[in-house]
Formats: sequence, C-alpha cells, structure tokens
Amino acid sequence: MGASDAAASVRVEVLGPLRLVVDGAAVEVPGPKRRAVLALLALAEGRTVTVDHLVDALWPSEMPESGRQALHTHVSRLRTCLGPAATRLQTRRDGYRLELAAADLDVAQARALLATARGDTRRDPTGALPLLREAHALWRGPVLADLTDIAPIAVAVEGCAQLHREVTDALISCAIDAGQADDVDGLAAAAHTADPLREPAVVQLMRALAATGRAAEALRLGREYRHRLADEAGLDPSPALGELERDIAGGAAGPAPAPAEARARPTTRLIGREAQAAALHRLLATERLVTLVGAGGVGKTRVALQVAKRDGAANVLLLAPVTDPAAIPHALAAALNLNVVQGDVLAACVAVLGDRPGLLVIDNCEHLLDAVRDTVEVVVSSCPRLAVLATSREPLGLAAEYAFRLAPLPLPGPDQVLSEVPSVAVFLDRAGRVRPGPPPTPTDLRLIADIVRRLDGMPLAIELAAGRLSTFSLDDLHRRLDRSLDLLGGGRPSSDARHRTLRATVEWSYQLLTEDERRLFRHLSVFVDGVDLDTAERLAADLGLDSDPGPVLSRLVDASMIDADFEGGTRYRMLETLRAFGLDRLTAAGEDDDAAGRMLRWAVELTAWIEAGMVTQREPEADAVLRRELANLRAAWRLARRRGVLDDAAAMVTALFDAVAYRDLVEIRGWAEELADDPALATHPRAAGVLGTAAEAAYHRGDYPKADRLARAGLERSIDDAGSWYCLSPLSVADLARGAYADVVEHSLAAAALASRPRENLGIAALAAAYAGDPDEARTLNDRGLAGAVSPTMRSWGAYVAGEIESSAGRSEPAEQHYVRAIDLARTSGATFLVGVATVGLLAVRATAGRVHDALRGYREVIDYFARTGNWTHQWVTLRNLAGLLRTLGDNEPAALLDAAADQAPDAPATDRSPDTEPPPHTTPATPIPSRAAVLEVARQAIERKLTRA
Repeated sequence: MGASDAAASVRVEVLGPLRLVVDGAAVEVPGPKRRAVLALLALAEGRTVTVDHLVDALWPSEMPESGRQALHTHVSRLRTCLGPAATRLQTRRDGYRLELAAADLDVAQARALLATARGDTRRDPTGALPLLREAHALWRGPVLADLTDIAPIAVAVEGCAQLHREVTDALISCAIDAGQADDVDGLAAAAHTADPLREPAVVQLMRALAATGRAAEALRLGREYRHRLADEAGLDPSPALGELERDIAGGAAGPAPAPAEARARPTTRLIGREAQAAALHRLLATERLVTLVGAGGVGKTRVALQVAKRDGAANVLLLAPVTDPAAIPHALAAALNLNVVQGDVLAACVAVLGDRPGLLVIDNCEHLLDAVRDTVEVVVSSCPRLAVLATSREPLGLAAEYAFRLAPLPLPGPDQVLSEVPSVAVFLDRAGRVRPGPPPTPTDLRLIADIVRRLDGMPLAIELAAGRLSTFSLDDLHRRLDRSLDLLGGGRPSSDARHRTLRATVEWSYQLLTEDERRLFRHLSVFVDGVDLDTAERLAADLGLDSDPGPVLSRLVDASMIDADFEGGTRYRMLETLRAFGLDRLTAAGEDDDAAGRMLRWAVELTAWIEAGMVTQREPEADAVLRRELANLRAAWRLARRRGVLDDAAAMVTALFDAVAYRDLVEIRGWAEELADDPALATHPRAAGVLGTAAEAAYHRGDYPKADRLARAGLERSIDDAGSWYCLSPLSVADLARGAYADVVEHSLAAAALASRPRENLGIAALAAAYAGDPDEARTLNDRGLAGAVSPTMRSWGAYVAGEIESSAGRSEPAEQHYVRAIDLARTSGATFLVGVATVGLLAVRATAGRVHDALRGYREVIDYFARTGNWTHQWVTLRNLAGLLRTLGDNEPAALLDAAADQAPDAPATDRSPDTEPPPHTTPATPIPSRAAVLEVARQAIERKLTRA
C-alpha cells in the first residue's frame, strides 16, 4: 500500500441507503450490481468473500457465460470509486476482501457501541446513555432497500433489524434507569407499534408509562398483551411480565425486572433455578455458544440438564467420566449414538450434527479445558444450525462464547417467608427425603436459615448438610457445622470463600463417616463412571472392611457422598467434586498405589470375563457390560500406560480381541496399535497376542500391509499356540482382502488347528474357497465351523459365510435367508461389524433377484451408515456392488466412476478381476476420479434418480 493509500480513509454505511465515503467525501456507486458487490464485501467485515459466493448472489437463477468476467469488471470499477483507497479492495486466491476497521462500517460501530454500553449500564446508566443514543442515530432509514432482492443481503438486513431492536431496547431501558423516561416514551411506543407481540417491547413501554406517571395505562397494556398473545399465538407471557405488573401495581416507577434468583420458586425438582433455566433457553435462541460458569457444587449440571430437557433436539455429552483428552471425540460419538469404525471420529460427529438444528450440552469441561476448547471450536464453526451449552468452572476462552455465570442460591433475608427461599427449600426437600416427618417449626426454619447462610447457598453443600439428618438432630447438625467451618475456614482471600465452604462441608461430611465408610469412599473414587453393586461389594470385601458392604454403601448414599442410580440395575456414582475430593484423600492416606493396583486387577478380571462370555450364549450380556464399563476401562488403560504396567495392558488388549474384530469400538483398536508400538513389548510373553490384535485393528482400518507386517512379526515372537492363533487369524483376513485365496486357506486351517475353542477360522477358509470357485469345498469347511459355534456372533458368522457361498454360486434365495439370519443374530450380540457386511451381501442378492427397488433403498441406507462410521473398506465393497446394479440398469457413467474410484483406493478389498483382465465395457470414466465425498454424492444421486423413475 502506497503512502497516499495508507492515508486515505474509507467508510461504508449500510444502516439506510448504501453510502460510500472516501476521505470524508461521499462517492456515488452507480449500478445495482456494483452496489451489491460493495454491500456484500462491506458486510463481510474484513473477511474474504469467495467468487462463487458473489456470483451466486448476483445471478441466483442462472449465471451468464460471462458471469465471472462481469464480476471482475464490477470489482475493477468499484476500485475506481474508491480512488486513493483502491488498494483497500484486495484480490485473494479465491475471492475479494474489502479492508475495513470496525469504525469504518456503521453496523460494526453500532454493535461495538451496544457492547460497551451494556458493560456500563449497571454501573453507570447515565454514562452509557450517550453511547446508545449514538448507536441508535446510525440508522438513517430502511436498510439497503434497493438491494433486498439479493438473498445474502436480505439475510443481513434481517440481522440489522434485530440489532436495531436490541439497540432500541437498550436505549429505552437505560434512559428509564437514568431517570429520563420522558425522552424515550415515544420511542418505546413506536417499538411496540412495530411489533406488538414482542414481549421486550411491551415491557419497555410499560416501564416507560409507569415511570412517567401512567401506571394504569401500563397495567392495561399488560392485560391487553396477555389476551392478544393467547388469542393469536396460544402462548403465555414469561414470568418477567407478571413480576413487572406486580411492581407497577405496588407503586414502583418502572424499575428493571427483579433478578432471576428472586423470582424463583421451589415448585419443581430443580429448586430455585427455574428462572435461570428459562433465561438460558431464551439465550440459546440467539447465541451459538453459551458456557454456564460457576464454582464446583453450584448446580451447573442440574440447570444444563433442565435446559436440555426443554429442547427436544438436545444431545448431552457428560465429560465427568472422561479423563483422557483424546477420548472426547469418542465420548461425543457415544452421546450421538454414533459408531465410528474408520477415519476421523470428530469429523463423523460433525457430519451428523452439521445439517440439523439443535442443542449440544457438554457438561464438566474444566478438567479437559484445552481439548474441549478445540473440540467446541470445530463443532461451532462446522455446524451453523447448532447451539452449544457447556458447563465449566471457568470459561472456555473462545471468541464466540457467552459466559453465563451461575451464582449460589439466594439466602434468607429479613421479612421473607423462609420456606419459600430457594436455599432453605433445597434443604427442606433433601431433609424430607432423609427424615420424613412433620413440617418444620419456626425455630427449625431459623436454624436452617442460619445453616444455609453459613454454606453460602451452595446446593451441593446444602444437600450434604441435610443428608446428615439421618444421623443427627437439627440442633446437633447446627452445632457441629459451626465448629467444623470454624476449624477449616480462614486465611484465604474472600473470592475463594464459596470454594472453601464447599470443601469444608465435604471434609466435614467425610469426617463424620466411619473408617470403613471413608476407606470404601476413597477407593470408589478411582472409578470415573461409577460401579455396579457387585463391583462395589467385591471392592469392599477386597479392602477387608469390618462391616458388611451393604450397610456401608447405604450410609454413603444417605450421606450424599455417592449417588445410587437404579435404571438398568443398581449403580453407584459420585459427583465429580466429591470424586476429586476422594482422590485427594486417597493420596493423603498413601493409598495411590494400592488403589491403582486394585483398579487394574478389576480391569484385567473384567476383560477376561468379557472374553470368556463372548464365546458363549451369554455374549449379549458380555457385550452390554463392555459398553457400560468402557469409560472405566479407558481410565484403567490410561492408568496402566502411565505407570508402565505392561502385563495388565497386554492382558486387557488381548482379552478384547473379539471387541476389535466384531464391534465398532474404534477406541479399543487404537489401544492395540498403541501397545504394539511400545518398544518394551519386544520381549514380553504376550507380544504375539498384542501384535495379532493390533494386526486385526489395522485390517479394519484398511491398512492390509500393516496388518500383514504385524501378524508376521507376532508369529516370529510367538511362544505358544494361543499367540500364534492371534496372528494367523488377522493374517488370513488380510490375505482375503488381497485376494490371495491359497494363503487364506493355509493360514485359516492352521489357526483352526491351534484354537482352543471353535472360532471363525474355518469360515474364513470357506470364504476363500467360495471366492476361488469351489462352493462344495466351501460348504464343507463352513459346516465344520458351524458345528461347534455357540455364541450368537459365531453363529452369525457361519450364516454370513453360508450366504456368501450361495451368493457366489448364484443361488440368491438361500443366500438371502442366510444373510437375514446373520443380521438378526449379530444384532442380538452387538456385533455391529457383521451387521454391516451381511447387509451388503443381502442387498447384492436382492439386486440379482430383480428386487431393484428394495436393493436401491437398502444401498442408500447402508452407504449413509458406512459414511457415518467412516468404514471405507466395506464402503468400497458396497459401491462396487451398487456399480454392478447400475450397469444392469443402463446407468454406465456413474457405474464406471464408482468402479474406477474403488480400483484406485488403497483401502478397497481386492476383486476377482486380475490386473491383466480387460475391464467390462463402458467402464472408463469420462472425468478424473473426484474426492471420496463427491464419489458418495454420485452414488446417492444415481440411487435417487433410479428410485424416482421407478
């Protein structure tokens, strides 16, 4: 930029007719297209606007052949209008950028003035008033009225209208608070006339009328609004309107509505937080990212879940059980009920969230703040119709974040009905469940009011204190609480008072436990996602408690030190604050190593039980336990890796071979490959099993060379039959994917001879025989394998292989029956991998049998399924099968492209066609192979085209 350009000032005004000012002088910009280009570039506020976006905006119906050249001409002439500031309009690689500071654009200036005024309003409404007047004066008339036929500009005009409403509301409210209601009563009336069903406009006009001595008129306006809202929209106004009506009727001259805490009434299970939950719900209608911030134990989770309950499209991600930052995408996938087999897990989650409106609640972010920040940034930027509500002890630190701080519950004040004060009501609710009885006396209420004051209104502290009524009278509780707080308080800054009070309350409640109760509480705290009753009782027995485990657990529940959840079986969990306290006490007692050893033994024993159950008729139960305990197993895995406990890590990985092979638990596959890379594994006795499990994981990722390499390395280190089996099995399926059928049979038969129980190996050999053209030998091998199959997955595997054999032999009807049985059995056992591959086979035979419509609809669903889970290995098989169907229907061009894309993909399994075989006719695509996303779009469009014609 030259010296003259640097000195040249530019201002664009859009809050009215479009206006360009260069060096203080207005410049005419002729022509609607050129004016539209200027408006679009200015509204981007310094961001690059792509050529495609500009062309689509200017010519939405059909771009003329010279559209891009015409755009270039408009930009060139726009530079002429800019004169000495021409270099402010910059050409970028994919578009254009108009360099503007916030002060150079009136809408940005208005937004900045509003933000500054909002920060000053409570502290100094008189000082904020000039800022709001200045912002309001920036509107010069209808916004860009001659350009609203341009769709993106029309959207921006709506945004400017919303900003104008916010500035107007803020100006009216600020003027009333500053005692200048006379100056804005006309403005308030005009805002109400413009939109008589908008509640903020009604409230502001009522306040202005009341403040100028027209209380009766204000109350009449409120009544009219209620009736009109009910008649025209079938809705009731918010509680804020009723509160204002009561203030005006009582003689108040239009003050701002009372704080949310004062309006709350303990009428629901979420006591004292109804107003905050409603405010958050309204806030999320306009804000993309809201973080509910507050101290531990203040009730953030309860409020967030209440908001989620009101939103029918909400998904909830609970991060309290997650300790590994890398596991956040996996936890999000689980919250979305999404199984991701291959590829980027977070990208798959974003793909599911991105095309639909809704709410994502992410609870307990503080212990994973950096990783959550990165994840939320990706989600918010990629999912424009999604709002995110996070809870954390501190803000995430993102630019788009709106921090909503949750204060403790309101405390009793003078002349209040104590039972209706939220903090007292929480105590009464909890106490009523611990010790049912007659209503509290006035003396009781005064004691309770003093207790909740000393606990600073913290919900968790109040619940813990009330829970002690199972042991003490109210008088005893009051005396001991006083003494405990005196003992633990003092010496820290007042800003930390709430945290100290909460910790003191937890410490105090902990000290009231017996030694057995304290010890079990400490050792339960290592389980990030709680434990079931059996595990809790075994842990108690292992600790050698003097008391029976049942009463100890009951006392911990009564004291609110753990929660009991009875949905789907009894399970005990801790609030995260209490779990962190338990871990601290564990360290203080010098029991870290002991607790770590117990948890690792639990994980090894549990995975061994899962491994044994997977090969029996109890496989569905074992699958359910694996999925339920995955968060705890994840914590145990990371514990083993941090402590370098190779024996336990290897035992866990090898015991989960079936989870790696048949379940879309990609995280466990990652554990196997991680451990295989550990140099310390080289001399370990389980090295062959770990390497074989990692080879199976690599196979499912489509990395056949790595699977082969790991399996052969494992065979070299094998010291027993079990180790060799772990390696021969993945070696045989890698051979199958490469089309090396003779090697498949050799390795599969060798594995079958080494297996300690009937496995899938004979079925793998049968597949190789079928694909090689020997269906009789294939049936013989598969029958031998099925003879010993017990678990649903092994029976499903045998049925799938039978379907493949009959399909290869051209016998569609029996093949379909086998595939359907395979899918049904796999669904009962949780073997999601088998469900997918058997579905692909089923669709192929239905297409062959002429059931084209059923096949096309099925392909549409299974393509979407594999796209969501990232499983491209079997996606390519699906696309090849679809290509064959399309070719029979005469749709050769998309068929050729799908085949060519699969031929070039490194993770696509081999086909029966050898490299020297001539391709089928009409299979050469007319264009280069596009991206994988584009390939899927070609497939989807071809399916829709055929279904529509059918």
